Order: sequence, then structure tokens, then C-alpha cells
Amino acid sequence: MSLLNMTFRNVQRNFRVYTIYLFAMITGVMVHFTFSSLMYNQDILDVLNNKESFQTGVSIASVVIFLFIIFFILYANSFFMKQRKKEFGLYLLLGMKESQITRMVFFENLLIGSFSLVIGILLGGLLSKFFGMALMNLMQYDNVITLNFPYQAIGSTIILFLLLAIIASIQSFFMISRVQLVELFHAKEKMEKPIPSSFIMAALSLMLLATEFFLISRGKESSIWQDHLTFSMIAVTVGMIGGTYLFFRQFSGWLLHKIRQKHNYHEGNRVLWISSLRFQIRSNTLNLTFISLFSATIIFLIGFVSINYAVQFEAVGRNLPNDIAFQSLDKETNEKIDARIKNSEHSIEYHKTLEALVGKPNTNMDLAFENPEYFSKDVFLFPEKAYNEIISLRGNQEEIDLEDMEAVSLSQGTDSPKSFPSDQLPRFKVNVNEDITLKLIEKKDYALLGWASDPVQSMLLKPAVLIISDEAYQDLKSKAKTVHFEIYEIENEKQAESLSTDIHAIVTKKPDTYYSSFADVYSKQIEGSSLMLFAAAFLAVIALFALASVIYFKQLREATEEQRQYSILRKIGTADRELKSVIRKQLLFVFFPPLVLGILHSWLILKYYILDSVQDFPQLTSMLWFIFAIYFVIYVLFYLSSADLYYKIVNQKY
Repeated sequence: MSLLNMTFRNVQRNFRVYTIYLFAMITGVMVHFTFSSLMYNQDILDVLNNKESFQTGVSIASVVIFLFIIFFILYANSFFMKQRKKEFGLYLLLGMKESQITRMVFFENLLIGSFSLVIGILLGGLLSKFFGMALMNLMQYDNVITLNFPYQAIGSTIILFLLLAIIASIQSFFMISRVQLVELFHAKEKMEKPIPSSFIMAALSLMLLATEFFLISRGKESSIWQDHLTFSMIAVTVGMIGGTYLFFRQFSGWLLHKIRQKHNYHEGNRVLWISSLRFQIRSNTLNLTFISLFSATIIFLIGFVSINYAVQFEAVGRNLPNDIAFQSLDKETNEKIDARIKNSEHSIEYHKTLEALVGKPNTNMDLAFENPEYFSKDVFLFPEKAYNEIISLRGNQEEIDLEDMEAVSLSQGTDSPKSFPSDQLPRFKVNVNEDITLKLIEKKDYALLGWASDPVQSMLLKPAVLIISDEAYQDLKSKAKTVHFEIYEIENEKQAESLSTDIHAIVTKKPDTYYSSFADVYSKQIEGSSLMLFAAAFLAVIALFALASVIYFKQLREATEEQRQYSILRKIGTADRELKSVIRKQLLFVFFPPLVLGILHSWLILKYYILDSVQDFPQLTSMLWFIFAIYFVIYVLFYLSSADLYYKIVNQKY
């Protein structure tokens, strides 16, 4: 019989096992082709304002997706090789060479890979249209995406899975060559021994986890993080990884041992599932640690990019509150710009001209503006009347009322806005052709003018703005240098890139002239955050599939190894309902702790290092709980399907 004939017969004989492998391969091809085809889809590229960044981002995400695909394909291949050790032992006994077995496995991989390529590319092409439309929706574009099979994506997918077939065959060769013939026949007969548990090590696992939780909950602004950053990071890392590992290695063993010592240990079916778990601790430890940390990573990734996406819509408006704003030029140029806006597709909702005094700060800018390197060197002083008028037009009712030399600094982007006590008002000195001292009563996270922008470079610098009383402004106006700003609010400002480019070209003919446009930044920020969310969702799908593979193959292996024990239980009269109960309890102990630890790890980091930094967005907490709920439901489905699979395998005739 030729190797090719043996290959076909092996696939037919092990169809149940190969169905799992085939499904993994098809899914890998489908996801890789879907993502790759988006990078070359001309319908998407035509609508984007930043094509290079999009393709770079997709390329980076493709590499990560490729690594995930390699991971779970090789994990699946490793499982198959262990399951087939007796079969390979028989081949060796009959005189086949290791190289012949390796070639046979290579042919099997090529056969399955070829079928997976055809099916995966066809399904991936269909999905690329759907996901392309989803990406356009995230970016708030209404362009139609056509069905497309880019040859670049097809070529990269073929190369990927040829490479996978070669790597899997090399892995198979080393696994076969390192095992003795006698060991092959006893591959499934090895029994694990329970790991001796220690109360001290069990307590240490809880102490490490408690240390991690405590340090994270202190928040990044706490003294322990500010003064001992390196120590805190090391302690959190050790607590998270070491604590999780010891929790499953020692604490779970100690807990099961304590349950075993109870007087009611032999009641019901407790003895069956506890005994099985005690013998599985050694092999379960790394898997459960991986599942916990991997779950935390997946949840954190999705939570972070979802928050970033949700915040971007409002954050762009806060950073650039004016649809178009620029420093007034000569009358002719101002009229030219006004005519260009009126002749565009963007109707003017309002147009205001603001006057400000220009000053030079004599006090350290840190006092009034957080991260002063992002602010202009000159300070612009606006009267409270102009400020209140603009915020009223924006629908903001938080007007300010100032007296004498009181002032409010607009430190847009600050993490710590504050109002100063009346007896501790900071003094901020400014020169407006004469030295004046202003009393800061508040530092606000707000922008009157917003970032200076550029159609290419996006955000540049923020004008340093102080709001002073009307009386003080009138007193200083005659002595100080004044400057005017034109503020436009227009319709459909999100699609005003072309208009902004034209006006920017006119304004910047005079060097160092302030110009700001909402559209310059909006499209880039939304495209970037949408791509991050889209790529993260793809990575999460692959990661969940990899996680499911780890769980699925592990349960498949354990169930296969325990067929004999369950066969004996059935022969002595144990009912099927009792067997199902044992399996569910046993798997619950395996599934529930990693889920809880994974959610705790991710929630603490998201809560104290992400949510606390964006407290102006209370809806984000609900969004995170929704993500947790979805992950919980998916995990429960993993649990139920694993329990069902486990029962079907152990219920087969042994």
C-alpha cells in the first residue's frame, strides 16, 4: 500500500479527530484571508484619508493573527500526535521508517490544508464583504463594499498554510523520533500522581494575589506607584503570574485535600469527581494558569479598545470644539475664506469674531497649564463675556463670573481640573506691555479655541487661554496687543476635509498663523480607533478560538484516558444521570476559577488605570459590564459543550 493510500485511509478512519483539525484549519484560513483581503480592498482604500496608516495597522495585526493561527494549529497537531502514538508504534513495528511516517503525516496535512484553503478562501471572501461593511460603519462611512478576492490575499494565505504544513510535519517528526517503541504502546497508560499540597504554599498563593489586587487598587496617582514604580510593577507581575500559578498548583490541591478529609466525603458522588481532580492537578496547572491570564488579556484588550473607540467621538469634539477657527487676517483674505465656506456644501450655523489680548507669561506655565510643552508660548486673555457667549452657543450652561483680577485657565486635557480655595489662590504673572498679576480661581479641562491642526499632521499645539473679568479686560485693552479669531460652526462638519484643506492653505500663507479644524482630526482619529477596535475584535475571535482549542483538546484527551474508569462505573450500575453530574462538577471546578481570576485581573486594571482616567464618561462602566457578560456567556457555552463532549467520549464502548 502506498503512502498516499495510507493517508486517505487514515483520514477516513480518524475522521472524528480530523474533523476537529479540519475545522481549526478552515477557521484559520477564513480569518486570515478575511483580514488580509481587507488590506487590499480598493473600495475601502478609496474612502480612507490615511491609507498608509491603515495598511500598516492591518499588516501588524496580520502578524499577530498569524502567530495565533500557528499556536492553535500546532497545539492541535501536538494533540493528534499524542492520540496516535499507538498507531505510529504499530507502523514502526511493521518496519516503516520514521521518515516514511513523517511523509505520511505531511501528506495528511497537505490534504487537509488544500481542502481548508479552498473552503476557507471562499468563506473568507464572503465574510470580507460583511466585515468591510462593519468597518465602514465603525468609521461612519456609508460606502458600498463589493465582494472581492484580492490575489495578494490569496497568495499570502497559500504561503501561510504551506508553511504551517511544513512546521507541523517537522513537529510531528521530532515527536515521533524522541519516543521509544515500548513507550508508544503504553502512551495512554501513564497515571499521574497527586501533588503533595502545603498550607504554607496555598496561603502564599492567596497572599500574592492579594498583593496584586491591593497595589492595582491604589491607582496610578497613589504614592506607592509614584515613588516606587519599578517595585510596584514587579510586585504586580509576580502576584498576577506567580499567584495564579500557585493558586491552581497548591491552593486547589490543598482545598481538595481538606474536602477529602471531611466526614461526608463519601456521600453522593463527591468521591468520584474530587479523586479525579486530585490526580489531574499536575497537568491542569499550566493550562488553567494560561486560561486565566489569557482570559484577562482578551478582556482587557477588548475593554481598552472599546473605551478608546467610545471616547474618541467626544474627545475629538473636546480637543477641537470649533468646526473651523483661525486667526483673523486682512479684510480681503477673511472675506475670501468666508465666501469659500458659503459656497461649499457646509452651511454656516454661526460665525463669531473673538478678540483677545496677547501676553507673555512671567510665571512658570505649570501653574496654570498641565503639560505646558503642548501649549503655545504666548498667553491669550479673553473676556468672560466672549467666553460665556461661545459656551452658550455650544449648549454648555457652566458660565463663569469673575471680579477684578480673577482668572480661569483653560488647561484642556488635564487629568486634574481643580477649583482653588479662596484663601490659596495661585498668582500668575503676565506681561501685556505691562506686568499684571492674575489670581487663578480655577483650572478647567475645557477648550475655547482648541488644538491648532493641520490636514496632514493632525494636532500641533494648543493655544494657552486665560479668561479674565470684563472690567480687567477693558482696563488692559488700550495698552496691550490684540488679536482676533474667526469661529465658524458649519453643517456636516465630519465630512469637511476638502473645505478645511482649502482654508488651511489660505490661512497658512502667513507663517505661524493659528488654524484649527474639527475635520482635520476627526477622520484620522475615528479611522485609527475604528481600526484598533476592528483588529482587536478579530484578535479576540482568534484568541477565543485558541482558548477553546486548549480547553477542547484537553477535555478530549482526559475523557479518552478515563473511558476505562467510566466503563467500570457503568458496569457496576452507576446511572447516566449520576455520571453526567460527576462530569459537570469536575469540569465546573476546572472552568470556574480561571474565569473568576481572569475577570478580576482585567477588571482591576481597567477600573483603576483606564476608567478612573475618563470619569467624564460614566456610560463606559456599563459598556465594560456588557463585555464581561458576553465573555461569561461564551465561557459558559465552552463549559456546556465540553461537558457534553466529555460525556459522549466516556460513554463510548471501551
